[in-house]
Amino acid sequence: MPESTPTPRLSTKISAIAESATLKVDAKAKALQAQGRPVISYAAGEPDFPTPEHIVEAALVAARDPKAHRYTPAAGLPDLRAAIAEKTLRDSGLEVDPSRVIVTNGGKQSVYEAFQVLLNPGDEVIVPTPFWTTYPEAIALADGVAVDVFADASQNYQVTVEQLEAARTPRTKVLLFVSPSNPTGSVYSPEQTKAIGEWALEHGIWVITDEIYQNLTYDGVRATSIVEAVPELAEQTLLVNGVAKTYAMTGWRVGWTVGPADAIKALGNLQSHLSGNVNNIAQRAAIAALTGPQDAAEAMREAFDRRRKLIVGELNKIDGFETPTPQGAFYVYPDVTALLGQTFGGVTPKTSLELADLMLDQAEVAAVPGEAFGPSGYLRFSYALGDDQLLEGVQRLQRLFAS
Repeated sequence: MPESTPTPRLSTKISAIAESATLKVDAKAKALQAQGRPVISYAAGEPDFPTPEHIVEAALVAARDPKAHRYTPAAGLPDLRAAIAEKTLRDSGLEVDPSRVIVTNGGKQSVYEAFQVLLNPGDEVIVPTPFWTTYPEAIALADGVAVDVFADASQNYQVTVEQLEAARTPRTKVLLFVSPSNPTGSVYSPEQTKAIGEWALEHGIWVITDEIYQNLTYDGVRATSIVEAVPELAEQTLLVNGVAKTYAMTGWRVGWTVGPADAIKALGNLQSHLSGNVNNIAQRAAIAALTGPQDAAEAMREAFDRRRKLIVGELNKIDGFETPTPQGAFYVYPDVTALLGQTFGGVTPKTSLELADLMLDQAEVAAVPGEAFGPSGYLRFSYALGDDQLLEGVQRLQRLFAS
């Protein structure tokens, strides 16, 4: 009898997933810090501020309320869904009934579920690149195919309609649209956003728009939602958002998705089996975040703005760093291709991955290499860390690359 093929010990789909590169670099930096090394890490996309006090207080009150010790509907507390609907109208220009909102365990779950609900095997997703490291993995888990469309620093990391059209095929099902962007901080103009939205509408392409950084913009710039620019697109758009970045609530794990009724129903069915409701107490904290005073959030935004100007100015003093000024989020994404092939401290990096290792070993500075987000030749620095550390880390790099 013919020999049978051995059954894989683990799922081949899950085994193919790459570890989050941003979390991996951050973990390495923290491990070195634990060993006593004075590593300064620009790796994690996490505000260094505490969650505003009124939000924490709302959670404490909820924790003492037995009603908050129970399940909520899988789609979320009605009061939170209503607050999210109000925020969506205020910031994304889209009026939706709270029934078209589902609360998730952070924006990551929203992204994962969105692709699960929209994609069939072989469906293509156009992914403007550089991209957040989780997107391709979430697409692959839904049996979709990520189609990268790259825009470099000369384009301010913004793709054009012409590039999108060149990537479109009969299998194109979804466009991923992220403004402000992680990892680049780039913000599309209202005109660019409208042109891209009209293109998606014309070709019947779904849009997943990740708006997690929409309230972190600078220089008087406002992040225009694609459904505000093209209202007719709302019936084929899923909006992903959350409280993590604006309110320094990364660990609270509260995100959401807004979309058309049929998609939200499907998302609810999936979530009812996947995780059920989000932590009840965290949901009540999120209500306080969205409906309470916004002074603390604005103070954090102003601090990020100050740090943004500082890090761009200091990085651009280094020969070989080309750092566009971002208008959103809390990242800078310099082009460092000019440094590749040069020798520093006896080491000649050929890729941005090797350059990042050099920086960590010789300057004790951690940044995420461009390979995590697309092509090599770039580094992502988060400036969501204290002012003194931010400046000290860049000065270390200035000394390293001047040698």
